[in-house]
Amino acid sequence: MPGVVLVPGWLGAGEQRELVAACREWARPPAGMRVVRLPSGGVMSARTVCLGWHWYPYGYARTVVDGDGAPVKPFPPLLDALARRAVREAYGADGGGVAGAAGYAPDVALVNHYPHGARMGLHQDREERVDAPVVSLSLGDACVFRLGGAEHRTGPWTDLELRSGDLLVFGGEARFAYHGVPRTLPGTADPELGLTGRLNITVRQSGMA
Repeated sequence: MPGVVLVPGWLGAGEQRELVAACREWARPPAGMRVVRLPSGGVMSARTVCLGWHWYPYGYARTVVDGDGAPVKPFPPLLDALARRAVREAYGADGGGVAGAAGYAPDVALVNHYPHGARMGLHQDREERVDAPVVSLSLGDACVFRLGGAEHRTGPWTDLELRSGDLLVFGGEARFAYHGVPRTLPGTADPELGLTGRLNITVRQSGMA
């Protein structure tokens, strides 16, 4: 799909270890990793910690309104630098005509941990007020990432296998595409990461002051 850029192995082994260590710190309370309960009453099988802004179904806040109520942790310079580099390398220094790519200014990250058996249903990222690209970084176990269109949840879909260190950027026509993770592939992580399951870091620009 136009606007989708996949770069296998974008993160080196050292960068992956640094991010896993950082995620462990970000996951600590207060405002730590939590289980997300949906308005339907269902519970997401992936656990989440937010940085910069707190995401909840379906909006943003400055505090963990659906958890311990603590102020959200700051958006870290490490992720700011990685996300800006990712968008620049995906679309070029001038943004390649992709909405929001030129002057990209990320300010929110969601770190999702997928234990064995966890999944993520098909959804759109629509809580942001701008259509700047989404940057996704994979760590640990590989997964099947399902990408659909922007109009319908029911497909057709493209399934990609994302491995540890892979970069996925989606913007332009694909910015509001339905996407999800139907399954992870347990036991595929490098043991040196010391990570059970999969971590996904999704970086966005909220468009909120």
